[in-house]
Amino acid sequence: MPSVPRRELDTFPNPSPEWDYTIRIQIPEFTCLCPKTGQPDFAELTLEYVPDERCVELKALKQYIWSYRDEGAFHEAVTNQILRDLVRVTSPRFMRLTGNFNVRGGIYTTVVVEHRAPDWVAASRVDLP
Repeated sequence: MPSVPRRELDTFPNPSPEWDYTIRIQIPEFTCLCPKTGQPDFAELTLEYVPDERCVELKALKQYIWSYRDEGAFHEAVTNQILRDLVRVTSPRFMRLTGNFNVRGGIYTTVVVEHRAPDWVAASRVDLP
């Protein structure tokens, strides 16, 4: 059966919850509709997160992202909604979603939204020579 868009997000147990590590997911083909004109808006989304007990399942994420294709949404609203839904199902230690929206009327828009668990402290950055 072919895949279809859906709003449900599936997860799986973090295989290494004993330490912090970063998962980075590139989503180069996000589309939604401009709520004012109905014309398509295109964006590249970058999801970065430090999982706690749950990780997002990629096929479900693809179908979830696809579900916005025919929905009107302001860039700011849709980026925040996607992060909110991902945080709800994964409860990550840290999560950042960046939406780089293509030009519309001569203006590019980038929206960055973050979530940080209240008790989580990021490790110090290590720069190797």
